[in-house]
Amino acid sequence: MAELIETAEEATPEWFTPVLQANGHDVHVTAVSAEPVGTGQMAESSRFHLRYDSETDAPSTLIGKFPALDEASRAAGAHGGYAKEVRFYQNIASTVKVATPNCHLALLGEDNVAFTLLLDDLAPAEQGDQIAGCSVDEAEVAARNAAGLHGPRWNDQSLFELEGMTRLDDTDSIDFLSMLVSQFTPGFIERYQAHLSHDDAAMLTMFADRIGTWLARDLPGFGLVHGDYRLDNLLFAPPSLVGGAAADGAPPVYAVDWQTISVGAPVNDLSYFLGNGLVRDVRREAERDIVGTYHQELQSHGVDLSFEAVFEEYRWGTFHGPLITILGAMMVVQTTRGDEMFMAMISRSLDQIRDLNAADLLAQ
Repeated sequence: MAELIETAEEATPEWFTPVLQANGHDVHVTAVSAEPVGTGQMAESSRFHLRYDSETDAPSTLIGKFPALDEASRAAGAHGGYAKEVRFYQNIASTVKVATPNCHLALLGEDNVAFTLLLDDLAPAEQGDQIAGCSVDEAEVAARNAAGLHGPRWNDQSLFELEGMTRLDDTDSIDFLSMLVSQFTPGFIERYQAHLSHDDAAMLTMFADRIGTWLARDLPGFGLVHGDYRLDNLLFAPPSLVGGAAADGAPPVYAVDWQTISVGAPVNDLSYFLGNGLVRDVRREAERDIVGTYHQELQSHGVDLSFEAVFEEYRWGTFHGPLITILGAMMVVQTTRGDEMFMAMISRSLDQIRDLNAADLLAQ
């Protein structure tokens, strides 16, 4: 039986062998080497290179994910993110159509902090670059993939029965998120004041004052929300694809990092992704078309909403950008790359809010 481990160093040949045997591979692992992968700030991820005692079709590499070593990042994950990700792979992944890595092992400690995930290595798929942004083609396939998460369980009441699933529109969640955003926004503005205009700071302050209104709004439908659906959490099959399918039949994009999954406003994921993943001029030109692609994909999963209803919800969802950027920046360890990434995200998100006159929605 596989044992829960918390670091890559604990993943020895003796640990890997029963894991692979439980997954149908009659092998013995003779050697393991590991290297760090990814840019995540709330957990540690490693690529494991495996050698066996005989010829086999067992994977030569796998990705392991464990709690963060940094105390601040680990504390952030301990608020429920680690447990959510493990339970996504245990209970949700097989019930939706979003492309995500196949999971070989998902274990969670009794404290909901210790965890082990062992996932397919998707190389040569490449992680998106949150700072550089993506192409319209990549945004199209990412939008389709998001609909594969949202559509199959749209308005599914059984989502509320899933253990540990946060519902973003209940009183406790609204109060908690409102408290966090109100607490962190002044510090975020102070830390990054050299990069924020007066109008930027005013918009963020306004949102902190009215986040309760935003969270409690009436929705055209509820469903699963990834919560941090952005380029650093997407892996694209190279080269950049047109038409939605890789040459070998593999999905053109995969979503990873499920620590923020919840039940709420699904379209938030799309607003957030396009708002901080496309540079301003590209987004302005392609935005409505990509929302149209997403809408068509939702309809293919049986969701009966007009394009106008989806686009209005898309406008509301633009504030998911400031929400996640502020919380992300202020709750994990500060790094040079992190600062550059958060500034790219907040700048693009605020431009999106202005372009769509989304602040008018909170004034109603």
